[in-house]
Amino acid sequence: QVQLVESGGGLVQAGDSLSLSCAASGRAFSTYGMGWFRQAPGKEREFAAVISRSGRSAVYADSVKGRFTISRDNAKNTVYLQMNSLTPEDTAVYYCAADQEGQSVKVLTTEYDYWGQGTQVTVSS
Repeated sequence: QVQLVESGGGLVQAGDSLSLSCAASGRAFSTYGMGWFRQAPGKEREFAAVISRSGRSAVYADSVKGRFTISRDNAKNTVYLQMNSLTPEDTAVYYCAADQEGQSVKVLTTEYDYWGQGTQVTVSS
C-alpha cells in the first residue's frame, strides 16, 4: 500500500508560478511510475504530466507543455510539478498518482493504482 500526500497548492495570479510536491510512503517508490493529474470543476480528470520510475522520461499534456516540469527525487520519495506561466485554465484540483507496475510511462487515469487526496490550484485573471 502506498500513501501519497500532495502539498503546495494555492491561489495565484495569471502569469505566476507554483510548485507542487507529492510525498510517498513505502520503500518501493523508485519502482513506480508517477504522474500528476488534474480535475477542473465539471470536467473529467486528465493527465498533466507523468514521469518514468528512473526520472529519465516524461510526457506532458499539450496544454501544459513548455510551462510545466515534472521531476522526482527517489531518495526523498517525492515527485514534483513546477508550474510556470499559469493561466486561469490551469485552475483545478491536482492529484498525484502512482503506477505500481511502472514499466512504461502511462497517461490514463485507469492505469494508476494509488492516488493522493488532491491539492487545489486556483489561478485568477
